[in-house]
Amino acid sequence: MPRVCLAFLAFALALAGCAGPRAVPPPLAAAFDEPYVLATGDRLRINVFGQPNLSNSYTVEADGRIAMPLVGRYEVVNKTPDQVRTGLEAKLKTGFLRDPNVSVEIEGYRPFYILGEVNNAGQYPYVVGMTAQNAVAIASGFSPRAVKDRVELTRRHGDRVYKAEVPLTYPVRPGDTITVNERWF
Repeated sequence: MPRVCLAFLAFALALAGCAGPRAVPPPLAAAFDEPYVLATGDRLRINVFGQPNLSNSYTVEADGRIAMPLVGRYEVVNKTPDQVRTGLEAKLKTGFLRDPNVSVEIEGYRPFYILGEVNNAGQYPYVVGMTAQNAVAIASGFSPRAVKDRVELTRRHGDRVYKAEVPLTYPVRPGDTITVNERWF
């Protein structure tokens, strides 16, 4: 009898492990208060006070750089806007401006993508503070065959790609791909 109980318990635990979302890998874990790191496709508004010819909108290009007068091609990928501001001030200080005062704002985020069992899969503009549930709503909701309590989220972190099942309340970041799976019954 104890062997049967142990076998049943092991079987039940194995099934329970398949039922819910798994632990999210640390590089995928995101919080709304994390500093935002720039990537290809983001659009920046850079203001150099007192220098209207330098103040403009700049898009992060495929090589991870922006092209700015006096500065040239400046790498911004994997930096926060504050790090970009500090770096640009240092570059402008070396021979161009006496005391540059620069501000860097994110004018537009790169889009997120939603695939699978939603009514309108595709690419959508990112909205600050978005969760997976908001993303599904933007894609016109679940299709009738959708798994409605979790989604699969794919996120690039540096040169690696992470994928995990997450609850609908999970924060989405720009560039994420959300896949809504089909339920079996």
